[in-house]
Amino acid sequence: MTSKHSKDIIIIGAGVLSTTFGSLIKDLEPDWNIKLYERLDQPGEESSNENHNAGTGHAALCELNYTVQQPDGSIDIEKAKSINEEFEISKQFWSYLVKSKNIDTPRDFINPLPHISFVRGVNNVNFLKKRYEAMKQFPMFDNIEYTEDIEVMRKWMPLMMKGRSASDIMAASKIDEGTDVNFGELTRKMARSIEKHPNAAVHYNHEVTNFHRREDGKWEVKVRNRKTGNVQTEIADVIFIGAGGGAIPLLQKTGIPESKNLGGFPITGQFLACTNPSVIEEHGVKVYGKEPPGTPPMTVPHLDTRYIDGKKTILFGPFASVGPKFLKNGSNLDLFKSVKPYNITTLLASAAKNLPLIKYSFDQILMTKEGCMNHLRTFVPEARDEDWELYTAGKRVQVIKDTEEYGKGFIQFGTEVVNSEDHTVIALLGESPGASTSVSVALEVIERNFPEELSAWKAKIQKMIPSYGKSLIDDEALMRKTREQTSKDLELNYYE
Repeated sequence: MTSKHSKDIIIIGAGVLSTTFGSLIKDLEPDWNIKLYERLDQPGEESSNENHNAGTGHAALCELNYTVQQPDGSIDIEKAKSINEEFEISKQFWSYLVKSKNIDTPRDFINPLPHISFVRGVNNVNFLKKRYEAMKQFPMFDNIEYTEDIEVMRKWMPLMMKGRSASDIMAASKIDEGTDVNFGELTRKMARSIEKHPNAAVHYNHEVTNFHRREDGKWEVKVRNRKTGNVQTEIADVIFIGAGGGAIPLLQKTGIPESKNLGGFPITGQFLACTNPSVIEEHGVKVYGKEPPGTPPMTVPHLDTRYIDGKKTILFGPFASVGPKFLKNGSNLDLFKSVKPYNITTLLASAAKNLPLIKYSFDQILMTKEGCMNHLRTFVPEARDEDWELYTAGKRVQVIKDTEEYGKGFIQFGTEVVNSEDHTVIALLGESPGASTSVSVALEVIERNFPEELSAWKAKIQKMIPSYGKSLIDDEALMRKTREQTSKDLELNYYE
Protein backbone atom coordinates (compact mmCIF):
# COMPACT_ATOMS: atom_id res chain seq x y z
CA MET A 1 0.00 0.00 0.00
CA THR A 2 1.35 3.44 -0.92
CA SER A 3 0.94 6.82 0.71
CA LYS A 4 -2.59 8.24 0.26
CA HIS A 5 -1.45 11.78 -0.33
CA SER A 6 0.90 12.78 -3.14
CA LYS A 7 3.83 14.96 -2.14
CA ASP A 8 5.57 17.74 -4.02
CA ILE A 9 9.34 17.23 -3.78
CA ILE A 10 11.81 19.91 -4.81
CA ILE A 11 15.39 18.72 -5.34
CA ILE A 12 18.15 21.32 -5.55
CA GLY A 13 21.27 20.42 -7.51
CA ALA A 14 21.78 17.79 -10.22
CA GLY A 15 24.78 15.98 -8.75
CA VAL A 16 25.15 12.30 -7.96
CA LEU A 17 23.47 12.50 -4.54
CA SER A 18 20.45 14.45 -5.80
CA THR A 19 19.93 12.22 -8.82
CA THR A 20 20.33 9.11 -6.65
CA PHE A 21 17.67 10.37 -4.24
CA GLY A 22 15.41 11.37 -7.14
CA SER A 23 15.88 7.98 -8.81
CA LEU A 24 14.85 6.21 -5.60
CA ILE A 25 11.83 8.40 -4.88
CA LYS A 26 10.39 8.29 -8.41
CA ASP A 27 10.32 4.48 -8.33
CA LEU A 28 9.14 4.21 -4.74
CA GLU A 29 6.29 6.70 -5.21
CA PRO A 30 5.53 7.16 -8.92
CA ASP A 31 2.58 9.45 -8.11
CA TRP A 32 4.68 12.01 -6.23
CA ASN A 33 5.67 15.16 -8.09
CA ILE A 34 9.40 15.83 -8.42
CA LYS A 35 10.97 19.09 -9.59
CA LEU A 36 14.75 19.22 -9.83
CA TYR A 37 16.53 22.57 -10.24
CA GLU A 38 20.14 22.87 -11.38
CA ARG A 39 21.84 26.25 -11.68
CA LEU A 40 24.17 25.09 -14.49
CA ASP A 41 23.19 23.96 -17.98
CA GLN A 42 23.58 20.22 -17.42
CA PRO A 43 23.84 17.64 -14.62
CA GLY A 44 27.02 16.53 -12.86
CA GLU A 45 29.06 19.66 -13.57
CA GLU A 46 30.40 20.34 -10.08
CA SER A 47 31.80 17.79 -7.58
CA SER A 48 30.23 14.83 -9.41
CA ASN A 49 31.99 15.62 -12.67
CA GLU A 50 34.46 12.99 -13.82
CA ASN A 51 37.23 15.56 -14.22
CA HIS A 52 36.67 16.88 -10.69
CA ASN A 53 37.22 13.63 -8.75
CA ALA A 54 39.45 10.59 -8.85
CA GLY A 55 36.64 8.25 -9.85
CA THR A 56 37.65 5.60 -7.35
CA GLY A 57 34.86 3.25 -6.41
CA HIS A 58 35.62 3.80 -2.72
CA ALA A 59 35.38 0.26 -1.38
CA ALA A 60 38.24 0.54 1.15
CA LEU A 61 40.34 -1.86 -0.90
CA CYS A 62 43.33 0.45 -1.14
CA GLU A 63 42.56 3.62 0.88
CA LEU A 64 44.86 3.39 3.88
CA ASN A 65 43.11 6.13 5.88
CA TYR A 66 40.15 3.75 6.37
CA THR A 67 42.34 1.26 8.26
CA VAL A 68 43.89 3.04 11.23
CA GLN A 69 46.74 1.70 13.33
CA GLN A 70 45.83 1.63 17.02
CA PRO A 71 48.12 2.57 19.93
CA ASP A 72 48.78 -1.14 20.57
CA GLY A 73 49.95 -1.57 16.96
CA SER A 74 46.86 -3.43 15.75
CA ILE A 75 44.94 -2.34 12.66
CA ASP A 76 41.27 -1.38 13.00
CA ILE A 77 39.42 -2.41 9.82
CA GLU A 78 35.87 -1.63 11.01
CA LYS A 79 35.53 1.52 8.90
CA ALA A 80 36.83 -0.38 5.87
CA LYS A 81 34.12 -3.01 6.39
CA SER A 82 31.38 -0.35 6.54
CA ILE A 83 32.58 1.50 3.45
CA ASN A 84 32.95 -1.74 1.50
CA GLU A 85 29.38 -2.69 2.38
CA GLU A 86 28.12 0.75 1.37
CA PHE A 87 29.82 0.53 -2.01
CA GLU A 88 28.30 -2.92 -2.54
CA ILE A 89 24.90 -1.34 -1.79
CA SER A 90 25.57 1.32 -4.43
CA LYS A 91 26.45 -1.37 -6.98
CA GLN A 92 23.19 -3.19 -6.22
CA PHE A 93 21.17 -0.05 -6.93
CA TRP A 94 23.09 0.65 -10.13
CA SER A 95 22.40 -2.97 -11.14
CA TYR A 96 18.69 -2.38 -10.51
CA LEU A 97 18.76 0.77 -12.65
CA VAL A 98 20.33 -1.21 -15.50
CA LYS A 99 17.97 -4.18 -15.22
CA SER A 100 14.88 -1.92 -14.97
CA LYS A 101 16.10 0.02 -18.02
CA ASN A 102 16.29 3.29 -16.10
CA ILE A 103 19.85 3.53 -17.41
CA ASP A 104 21.83 1.58 -20.00
CA THR A 105 25.39 0.63 -21.01
CA PRO A 106 27.00 0.26 -17.57
CA ARG A 107 30.51 0.25 -19.01
CA ASP A 108 29.94 3.93 -19.81
CA PHE A 109 30.27 4.64 -16.08
CA ILE A 110 31.91 1.67 -14.35
CA ASN A 111 34.95 -0.40 -15.34
CA PRO A 112 36.93 -3.12 -13.54
CA LEU A 113 40.33 -2.00 -12.28
CA PRO A 114 42.72 -3.42 -9.65
CA HIS A 115 43.22 -1.32 -6.51
CA ILE A 116 46.72 -1.19 -5.01
CA SER A 117 48.20 0.27 -1.82
CA PHE A 118 51.87 1.27 -2.09
CA VAL A 119 54.19 2.44 0.71
CA ARG A 120 57.87 3.14 1.30
CA GLY A 121 59.96 3.11 4.46
CA VAL A 122 60.25 0.65 7.34
CA ASN A 123 57.34 1.96 9.43
CA ASN A 124 54.95 2.15 6.50
CA VAL A 125 55.92 -1.32 5.27
CA ASN A 126 55.24 -2.72 8.74
CA PHE A 127 51.88 -0.96 8.76
CA LEU A 128 50.89 -2.30 5.34
CA LYS A 129 51.86 -5.85 6.27
CA LYS A 130 49.77 -5.70 9.45
CA ARG A 131 46.88 -4.23 7.44
CA TYR A 132 47.15 -7.06 4.93
CA GLU A 133 47.17 -9.67 7.70
CA ALA A 134 44.11 -8.10 9.36
CA MET A 135 42.15 -7.78 6.12
CA LYS A 136 43.09 -11.21 4.78
CA GLN A 137 41.29 -12.83 7.72
CA PHE A 138 37.98 -11.16 6.82
CA PRO A 139 35.83 -12.55 3.98
CA MET A 140 35.22 -9.17 2.34
CA PHE A 141 38.95 -8.74 1.74
CA ASP A 142 40.26 -12.30 1.64
CA ASN A 143 41.33 -11.90 -2.01
CA ILE A 144 43.99 -9.35 -1.04
CA GLU A 145 47.59 -10.01 -2.11
CA TYR A 146 50.77 -8.60 -0.54
CA THR A 147 54.37 -8.30 -1.70
CA GLU A 148 57.71 -6.71 -0.86
CA ASP A 149 59.26 -8.16 -4.03
CA ILE A 150 60.14 -5.54 -6.65
CA GLU A 151 59.70 -8.05 -9.46
CA VAL A 152 56.11 -8.68 -8.42
CA MET A 153 55.54 -4.94 -8.14
CA ARG A 154 56.94 -4.50 -11.65
CA LYS A 155 54.13 -6.76 -12.90
CA TRP A 156 51.48 -4.96 -10.85
CA MET A 157 52.53 -1.36 -11.62
CA PRO A 158 55.40 -1.23 -14.14
CA LEU A 159 55.31 2.55 -14.61
CA MET A 160 55.95 3.12 -10.90
CA MET A 161 58.88 0.70 -10.67
CA LYS A 162 61.03 2.34 -13.33
CA GLY A 163 64.10 3.85 -11.71
CA ARG A 164 63.72 1.94 -8.44
CA SER A 165 66.21 -0.45 -6.90
CA ALA A 166 65.54 -3.87 -5.40
CA SER A 167 67.20 -2.54 -2.24
CA ASP A 168 64.46 0.11 -1.79
CA ILE A 169 62.27 -0.54 1.25
CA MET A 170 58.74 -0.70 -0.11
CA ALA A 171 55.65 -2.88 -0.19
CA ALA A 172 52.32 -3.15 -1.97
CA SER A 173 48.99 -4.89 -1.55
CA LYS A 174 46.47 -5.52 -4.32
CA ILE A 175 42.84 -6.48 -4.78
CA ASP A 176 41.83 -7.16 -8.36
CA GLU A 177 38.08 -6.58 -7.90
CA GLY A 178 38.27 -2.78 -7.76
CA THR A 179 36.52 -0.31 -10.06
CA ASP A 180 36.87 3.02 -11.80
CA VAL A 181 33.59 4.94 -11.71
CA ASN A 182 32.71 7.85 -13.96
CA PHE A 183 30.32 9.57 -11.56
CA GLY A 184 29.65 12.37 -14.03
CA GLU A 185 28.32 9.93 -16.62
CA LEU A 186 26.34 8.00 -13.98
CA THR A 187 24.79 11.29 -12.81
CA ARG A 188 23.84 12.26 -16.37
CA LYS A 189 22.21 8.87 -16.95
CA MET A 190 20.14 9.14 -13.75
CA ALA A 191 19.14 12.73 -14.55
CA ARG A 192 17.89 11.66 -18.00
CA SER A 193 15.91 8.86 -16.37
CA ILE A 194 14.26 11.31 -13.97
CA GLU A 195 13.42 13.64 -16.88
CA LYS A 196 11.50 10.83 -18.60
CA HIS A 197 9.32 10.19 -15.54
CA PRO A 198 5.75 11.49 -16.11
CA ASN A 199 5.57 13.24 -12.73
CA ALA A 200 9.07 14.71 -12.77
CA ALA A 201 10.58 17.82 -14.33
CA VAL A 202 14.24 18.77 -14.51
CA HIS A 203 15.12 22.44 -15.03
CA TYR A 204 18.65 23.56 -15.90
CA ASN A 205 19.91 27.15 -15.63
CA HIS A 206 17.51 27.60 -12.70
CA GLU A 207 18.83 28.74 -9.32
CA VAL A 208 16.98 28.49 -6.02
CA THR A 209 17.40 31.82 -4.24
CA ASN A 210 15.20 31.74 -1.12
CA PHE A 211 12.62 29.94 1.00
CA HIS A 212 9.53 30.88 2.98
CA ARG A 213 7.71 28.59 5.38
CA ARG A 214 3.92 28.85 5.14
CA GLU A 215 1.50 28.42 8.03
CA ASP A 216 0.24 25.14 6.56
CA GLY A 217 3.76 23.69 6.80
CA LYS A 218 4.52 23.80 3.09
CA TRP A 219 7.44 25.75 1.65
CA GLU A 220 7.47 28.50 -0.92
CA VAL A 221 10.66 28.20 -2.95
CA LYS A 222 11.94 31.11 -5.01
CA VAL A 223 13.56 29.99 -8.27
CA ARG A 224 15.32 32.31 -10.72
CA ASN A 225 15.77 31.49 -14.39
CA ARG A 226 19.42 32.39 -14.95
CA LYS A 227 18.86 33.00 -18.67
CA THR A 228 15.85 35.30 -18.47
CA GLY A 229 16.12 36.60 -14.92
CA ASN A 230 12.49 35.69 -14.23
CA VAL A 231 11.67 34.57 -10.69
CA GLN A 232 8.94 32.05 -9.95
CA THR A 233 7.55 30.60 -6.72
CA GLU A 234 7.18 26.85 -6.35
CA ILE A 235 5.42 25.01 -3.52
CA ALA A 236 7.01 22.01 -1.84
CA ASP A 237 6.12 19.54 0.88
CA VAL A 238 9.76 18.44 1.08
CA ILE A 239 12.94 20.25 0.04
CA PHE A 240 16.04 18.19 -0.70
CA ILE A 241 19.25 20.23 -0.85
CA GLY A 242 21.92 18.22 -2.62
CA ALA A 243 23.80 21.19 -4.01
CA GLY A 244 27.34 20.16 -3.05
CA GLY A 245 29.35 23.11 -1.80
CA GLY A 246 26.28 25.32 -2.25
CA ALA A 247 24.27 23.33 0.30
CA ILE A 248 25.38 25.24 3.41
CA PRO A 249 24.28 28.71 2.17
CA LEU A 250 20.96 27.28 0.98
CA LEU A 251 20.41 25.47 4.27
CA GLN A 252 21.06 28.74 6.12
CA LYS A 253 18.40 30.47 4.02
CA THR A 254 15.75 28.04 5.26
CA GLY A 255 16.28 29.38 8.79
CA ILE A 256 15.69 25.98 10.38
CA PRO A 257 17.39 25.53 13.79
CA GLU A 258 19.50 22.69 12.40
CA SER A 259 21.25 25.17 10.07
CA LYS A 260 22.81 26.99 13.02
CA ASN A 261 26.32 26.26 14.31
CA LEU A 262 27.35 24.90 10.92
CA GLY A 263 30.07 26.24 8.68
CA GLY A 264 32.19 25.25 5.74
CA PHE A 265 35.85 25.40 4.73
CA PRO A 266 36.23 25.39 0.92
CA ILE A 267 39.15 23.61 -0.72
CA THR A 268 39.91 23.56 -4.42
CA GLY A 269 41.25 20.32 -5.84
CA GLN A 270 43.98 20.04 -8.46
CA PHE A 271 45.34 17.06 -10.37
CA LEU A 272 48.23 16.30 -12.67
CA ALA A 273 46.89 14.64 -15.83
CA CYS A 274 49.10 12.56 -18.10
CA THR A 275 49.09 13.69 -21.73
CA ASN A 276 51.45 11.08 -23.21
CA PRO A 277 49.55 8.04 -24.61
CA SER A 278 52.57 5.75 -24.33
CA VAL A 279 52.93 6.54 -20.62
CA ILE A 280 49.19 6.07 -20.08
CA GLU A 281 49.40 2.58 -21.58
CA GLU A 282 51.99 1.54 -18.98
CA HIS A 283 49.60 2.01 -16.03
CA GLY A 284 46.35 0.10 -15.62
CA VAL A 285 45.56 0.26 -11.91
CA LYS A 286 44.65 2.66 -9.09
CA VAL A 287 47.42 3.12 -6.54
CA TYR A 288 46.93 4.83 -3.18
CA GLY A 289 49.74 5.81 -0.83
CA LYS A 290 49.80 7.06 2.75
CA GLU A 291 49.10 10.66 3.68
CA PRO A 292 52.14 12.65 4.84
CA PRO A 293 52.52 12.83 8.66
CA GLY A 294 50.44 15.57 10.28
CA THR A 295 48.17 16.15 7.30
CA PRO A 296 44.41 15.50 6.96
CA PRO A 297 42.97 12.41 5.20
CA MET A 298 42.22 14.41 2.04
CA THR A 299 45.97 14.56 1.33
CA VAL A 300 46.29 10.84 0.51
CA PRO A 301 48.28 10.70 -2.77
CA HIS A 302 47.02 8.44 -5.52
CA LEU A 303 47.89 7.60 -9.11
CA ASP A 304 44.64 6.64 -10.82
CA THR A 305 43.89 5.11 -14.16
CA ARG A 306 40.64 6.70 -15.34
CA TYR A 307 38.20 6.10 -18.16
CA ILE A 308 36.70 9.41 -19.30
CA ASP A 309 34.61 9.71 -22.46
CA GLY A 310 35.72 6.22 -23.38
CA LYS A 311 39.40 7.14 -23.23
CA LYS A 312 41.98 5.92 -20.76
CA THR A 313 44.04 8.49 -18.85
CA ILE A 314 46.04 8.85 -15.61
CA LEU A 315 45.50 11.40 -12.85
CA PHE A 316 47.79 12.08 -9.89
CA GLY A 317 46.89 14.10 -6.81
CA PRO A 318 45.15 15.53 -5.06
CA PHE A 319 46.71 18.95 -4.64
CA ALA A 320 44.75 21.71 -3.00
CA SER A 321 44.41 25.44 -2.88
CA VAL A 322 42.23 27.70 -0.79
CA GLY A 323 39.71 30.12 -2.21
CA PRO A 324 36.44 31.63 -0.99
CA LYS A 325 34.16 29.94 -3.56
CA PHE A 326 31.94 27.07 -2.35
CA LEU A 327 31.39 25.91 -5.95
CA LYS A 328 33.78 25.91 -8.89
CA ASN A 329 31.19 28.00 -10.69
CA GLY A 330 30.37 29.96 -7.54
CA SER A 331 31.05 33.42 -6.14
CA ASN A 332 34.11 34.80 -4.35
CA LEU A 333 31.66 35.99 -1.67
CA ASP A 334 30.45 32.45 -0.81
CA LEU A 335 32.63 31.95 2.26
CA PHE A 336 32.09 35.43 3.64
CA LYS A 337 28.32 35.26 3.19
CA SER A 338 28.26 31.95 5.08
CA VAL A 339 29.72 33.56 8.21
CA LYS A 340 26.81 34.40 10.52
CA PRO A 341 26.55 35.60 14.13
CA TYR A 342 25.32 32.13 15.08
CA ASN A 343 28.27 30.20 13.59
CA ILE A 344 31.25 32.50 14.00
CA THR A 345 32.37 30.90 17.27
CA THR A 346 32.12 27.49 15.60
CA LEU A 347 34.37 28.66 12.76
CA LEU A 348 36.88 30.30 15.11
CA ALA A 349 37.05 27.18 17.29
CA SER A 350 37.67 25.10 14.18
CA ALA A 351 40.49 27.37 13.06
CA ALA A 352 42.20 26.95 16.43
CA LYS A 353 41.80 23.16 16.38
CA ASN A 354 42.85 22.59 12.79
CA LEU A 355 46.07 24.52 12.33
CA PRO A 356 47.71 21.60 10.42
CA LEU A 357 44.89 21.69 7.86
CA ILE A 358 45.18 25.46 7.49
CA LYS A 359 48.96 25.25 7.16
CA TYR A 360 48.66 22.45 4.62
CA SER A 361 46.15 24.46 2.58
CA PHE A 362 48.32 27.56 2.44
CA ASP A 363 51.44 25.51 1.66
CA GLN A 364 49.52 24.05 -1.27
CA ILE A 365 48.66 27.52 -2.57
CA LEU A 366 52.37 28.22 -2.96
CA MET A 367 53.05 24.96 -4.80
CA THR A 368 53.97 25.30 -8.47
CA LYS A 369 53.77 22.62 -11.15
CA GLU A 370 57.41 21.86 -10.35
CA GLY A 371 56.48 21.13 -6.74
CA CYS A 372 53.59 18.93 -7.86
CA MET A 373 55.91 17.02 -10.21
CA ASN A 374 58.29 16.39 -7.31
CA HIS A 375 55.40 14.78 -5.42
CA LEU A 376 54.51 12.73 -8.48
CA ARG A 377 58.08 11.42 -8.68
CA THR A 378 57.61 9.71 -5.30
CA PHE A 379 55.17 7.52 -7.29
CA VAL A 380 56.68 7.71 -10.78
CA PRO A 381 60.43 8.36 -10.35
CA GLU A 382 61.06 8.94 -14.07
CA ALA A 383 58.05 11.23 -14.69
CA ARG A 384 58.85 13.99 -17.18
CA ASP A 385 57.38 17.48 -16.93
CA GLU A 386 56.31 17.51 -20.58
CA ASP A 387 54.13 14.39 -20.11
CA TRP A 388 51.90 15.96 -17.44
CA GLU A 389 49.69 19.02 -17.09
CA LEU A 390 48.30 20.55 -13.89
CA TYR A 391 44.62 21.43 -13.94
CA THR A 392 42.04 22.73 -11.47
CA ALA A 393 39.37 20.21 -10.56
CA GLY A 394 36.30 20.73 -8.38
CA LYS A 395 35.56 22.24 -4.99
CA ARG A 396 34.88 20.46 -1.76
CA VAL A 397 33.55 22.10 1.37
CA GLN A 398 34.58 20.50 4.65
CA VAL A 399 31.68 20.67 7.08
CA ILE A 400 32.41 22.36 10.40
CA LYS A 401 29.97 21.75 13.25
CA ASP A 402 29.57 21.57 17.01
CA THR A 403 29.30 18.10 18.54
CA GLU A 404 28.85 16.74 22.05
CA GLU A 405 31.75 14.33 21.60
CA TYR A 406 34.33 16.67 20.05
CA GLY A 407 33.11 20.09 21.15
CA LYS A 408 32.88 23.21 19.02
CA GLY A 409 34.36 23.51 15.55
CA PHE A 410 34.73 19.83 14.64
CA ILE A 411 35.59 19.19 10.97
CA GLN A 412 33.46 16.41 9.55
CA PHE A 413 35.14 14.22 6.93
CA GLY A 414 32.58 12.38 4.84
CA THR A 415 28.92 13.07 4.06
CA GLU A 416 26.59 14.60 6.65
CA VAL A 417 22.79 14.38 6.53
CA VAL A 418 21.01 17.35 8.11
CA ASN A 419 17.23 17.55 8.35
CA SER A 420 14.60 19.66 10.06
CA GLU A 421 12.71 18.18 12.98
CA ASP A 422 9.53 17.95 10.88
CA HIS A 423 11.41 16.29 7.99
CA THR A 424 10.41 18.93 5.43
CA VAL A 425 13.99 20.11 4.81
CA ILE A 426 16.84 17.70 4.08
CA ALA A 427 20.39 18.72 3.21
CA LEU A 428 23.46 16.70 2.31
CA LEU A 429 26.77 18.25 3.26
CA GLY A 430 30.37 17.11 2.92
CA GLU A 431 32.55 15.14 0.55
CA SER A 432 34.40 11.86 -0.14
CA PRO A 433 33.45 9.02 -0.14
CA GLY A 434 30.00 10.53 -0.77
CA ALA A 435 29.65 9.56 -4.44
CA SER A 436 30.68 5.95 -3.89
CA THR A 437 28.36 5.59 -0.90
CA SER A 438 25.58 7.77 -2.36
CA VAL A 439 22.94 5.04 -2.25
CA SER A 440 23.52 4.37 1.45
CA VAL A 441 23.31 8.11 2.10
CA ALA A 442 20.03 8.31 0.15
CA LEU A 443 18.68 5.35 2.14
CA GLU A 444 19.62 7.12 5.37
CA VAL A 445 17.68 10.15 4.13
CA ILE A 446 14.64 7.98 3.41
CA GLU A 447 14.77 6.11 6.72
CA ARG A 448 15.14 9.31 8.76
CA ASN A 449 12.69 11.51 6.91
CA PHE A 450 9.91 9.29 5.56
CA PRO A 451 9.05 7.10 8.56
CA GLU A 452 5.33 6.90 7.67
CA GLU A 453 6.06 5.50 4.21
CA LEU A 454 8.98 3.27 5.11
CA SER A 455 7.04 0.09 5.93
CA ALA A 456 5.14 0.33 2.63
CA TRP A 457 8.38 0.96 0.75
CA LYS A 458 10.43 -1.84 2.28
CA ALA A 459 9.54 -4.50 -0.31
CA LYS A 460 10.28 -2.09 -3.17
CA ILE A 461 13.62 -1.14 -1.64
CA GLN A 462 14.53 -4.81 -1.28
CA LYS A 463 13.78 -5.29 -4.98
CA MET A 464 16.20 -2.45 -5.75
CA ILE A 465 18.78 -3.50 -3.15
CA PRO A 466 18.42 -7.21 -2.31
CA SER A 467 20.64 -6.98 0.77
CA TYR A 468 18.55 -4.15 2.30
CA GLY A 469 17.85 -4.90 5.96
CA LYS A 470 20.61 -7.51 6.07
CA SER A 471 24.33 -7.34 6.74
CA LEU A 472 26.92 -8.01 4.05
CA ILE A 473 29.52 -7.75 6.80
CA ASP A 474 28.08 -10.59 8.88
CA ASP A 475 26.57 -12.77 6.14
CA GLU A 476 29.42 -14.09 4.00
CA ALA A 477 27.19 -16.13 1.67
CA LEU A 478 24.99 -13.11 0.96
CA MET A 479 28.03 -10.91 0.37
CA ARG A 480 29.51 -13.33 -2.17
CA LYS A 481 26.18 -13.87 -3.93
CA THR A 482 25.60 -10.10 -4.11
CA ARG A 483 29.06 -9.41 -5.54
CA GLU A 484 28.69 -12.10 -8.18
CA GLN A 485 25.29 -10.79 -9.27
CA THR A 486 26.29 -7.12 -9.48
CA SER A 487 29.46 -8.07 -11.31
CA LYS A 488 27.33 -9.78 -13.94
CA ASP A 489 24.73 -7.00 -14.16
CA LEU A 490 27.33 -4.24 -14.44
CA GLU A 491 29.48 -6.23 -16.88
CA LEU A 492 32.50 -6.27 -14.57
CA ASN A 493 33.10 -9.97 -15.23
CA TYR A 494 35.22 -10.66 -12.15
CA TYR A 495 33.79 -14.10 -11.54
CA GLU A 496 33.59 -15.61 -15.02
